[in-house]
Amino acid sequence: MKKIILALAFSGILLAGCGNGNNAATSSSAKEETAKITAVGSTALQPLVDAAQESYTQDHPNVQISVQGGGSGTGLSQVESGSVEIGNSDVFAEEKDGVDASKLVDHKVAVVGFVPVVNKDVGVKNITKEQLISIFTGEIKNWKDVGGKDEAIQVVNRAAGSGTRATFEKWALDGKEPIQSQEQDSSGTVKKIVAQTPGAISYLALSYVDDSLQSLELDGVKATNENITTNKWTIWSYEHMYTNGKPDKALAGFLKYMTSEAVQSGPVKELGYLPITSMKVERSADGTIK
Repeated sequence: MKKIILALAFSGILLAGCGNGNNAATSSSAKEETAKITAVGSTALQPLVDAAQESYTQDHPNVQISVQGGGSGTGLSQVESGSVEIGNSDVFAEEKDGVDASKLVDHKVAVVGFVPVVNKDVGVKNITKEQLISIFTGEIKNWKDVGGKDEAIQVVNRAAGSGTRATFEKWALDGKEPIQSQEQDSSGTVKKIVAQTPGAISYLALSYVDDSLQSLELDGVKATNENITTNKWTIWSYEHMYTNGKPDKALAGFLKYMTSEAVQSGPVKELGYLPITSMKVERSADGTIK
């Protein structure tokens, strides 16, 4: 009888142990909470965030990440209002009118250079910065005036609110207001229009430039990674991913991944951006270099 009682007691312990194991597994599974992250804003940054989210969500299937464009202004205003989790921007929040930067937390994930681009038939590869400003302000209207073909210049601008436009106007045009011309929201659309329109000129992130376009040197300086890292080529900006306050665990995990070695040595370089760590200078929101 004692043996039977002992056997039953031992069986009960085993069953209890199995039950606890199942509870632990259930508890562990419950910790894998699903999360939805929407990142909106800069089209210059969009290809990088797209590439990173693809690999990140493969390893974190519980996290869904949606990446959309719309421009830096849209990204900053929407993350400030709480409509999205991440606002992608080519400019500091402090540079955008109507945005309360004190609400936002800045996460710099890369550096991007911008370059003037023209249709390949214009016959120009190098101009001065003064000539560039004159072209965009409408003082120079024909490519023959800067050593190119006898062909009218067609300026293609970015829409108001674009971080690419803000960066270009500040560092390439010295704050000058460009002439009224057609405006486009998307970097991809700008690339297509310039490639297909005789006499066209615009500007793009280096990550969008390929053999379908002619990029311009300014005063003999090329828009190369090395020249950007030393600020010899001044038309560049940080790529920011802003959050409204301190990010939660799921959001913080993705943002940390953006600055990981896997992304910085992978998609960042492959897509034409520069790793944050490659910069030999640092630039503040007010443009101070140190």
